[in-house]
Amino acid sequence: MKIAILTIGDELLNGDLADTNTIAISRQLIENALPVREASTIGDSAVDIAAALRRLAESHDAVIATGGLGPTEDDRTAKAAAMAFERSYSLNDKALLQIRARFQEWQREMHPRNEKQAMLPGRSTVIANNIGTAPGFHLQHKQADLYFLPGVPREMLTMLNEYVVPSLLQRFPDPPMRCQRTLGVFGLPEPTVESRINRNVLPEGVELAFNVEFPVVQVKLRSKGEDAQRLVDRAELAARKALGHYVFGIDNDTLAGSTARLLSTAGLTISLAESCTGGLIAQLLTDQPGASAFLERSIVSYANSAKTDCLKVEQDILDRYGAVSPECAEAMANGVRSAARTDISLAVTGIAGPDGGTADKPVGTVYLAMISPQGKRVERFNFSGNREQVRLRTACTALDWLRRQAMAQLSGGILENEA
Repeated sequence: MKIAILTIGDELLNGDLADTNTIAISRQLIENALPVREASTIGDSAVDIAAALRRLAESHDAVIATGGLGPTEDDRTAKAAAMAFERSYSLNDKALLQIRARFQEWQREMHPRNEKQAMLPGRSTVIANNIGTAPGFHLQHKQADLYFLPGVPREMLTMLNEYVVPSLLQRFPDPPMRCQRTLGVFGLPEPTVESRINRNVLPEGVELAFNVEFPVVQVKLRSKGEDAQRLVDRAELAARKALGHYVFGIDNDTLAGSTARLLSTAGLTISLAESCTGGLIAQLLTDQPGASAFLERSIVSYANSAKTDCLKVEQDILDRYGAVSPECAEAMANGVRSAARTDISLAVTGIAGPDGGTADKPVGTVYLAMISPQGKRVERFNFSGNREQVRLRTACTALDWLRRQAMAQLSGGILENEA
């Protein structure tokens, strides 16, 4: 079983658009024990598309292509597929009816150019697009099944799950058992994560891989065969033992999602005072359903005047120590907690850059302060990277502090910082 992905579009090659479709397709296929062997990207040239399709069809059992099914002149995928496999290229009545039905459903007039989306290679099976205008299509060439889907991610993913995956599972009804689990790790660099996980303690037959989705390190545990699930379960236990509370979740868990879930479970309320992050911590938390159960307020006190007016930070603190200081961070945390009367208050202040750094406080200098029933905690960090990375690392560190505090509440004690 050999599956390839082909994403099509000049915008993917020139950097105007990120290719998220390959990631989404690969994840869905892996979940169904259908591994991807190859992934390629090609521009909008019909000649290049045709050549890529012929090459992939000769060496793979299935090819999933996305993009180039729109109504404009530069959407050339269907025509290229007809060229590649020497088929006619003509108006498909079933596809045209689907397009017209979609415009009727939207109560919009169909533009004549949309008829182009019904021009398909001969002997194609139409793949219904129930949320967009571009039908997909499925054709066979020798041993290969080729599936053509729109480039719009939401439409593509819907059609992948509704048609392509069931079709592949019908052709390959007994794919080899595979299991993959991803551990999300925050607070350790990738080399340290790798050094902590001794491959010798992992069960034989489990593959170990690492990935970074800044600032999170992902530990991937994979196995195949009848014992795949059991082996990955054992490997996860070994990895968790090695990494401790640096592991915040598995698979699709996010740091913000895990933090929100633990805060809700612990019944804790929080308030935030943000300076250098500009509300990013609150945004990440309020992206989670049910955030109103624990987040009382967030004050973005970017200017010094906001710190004094909204958080009652004394002017003397700003004059003597500066806005980026442990004294200011603690005063900010005290100020928002006094106003909100929450269980926990957390404040961040720092220099995200690219300007504003000094010899004593270079760009990336950040102070976090947290006030809780267990006391206060104030720390300095020196984060590297550009402005966006400093802000994101600061926000994620704040989330991790809150996550660990909630874990301590649920365990009935304070979790010790791990070396």
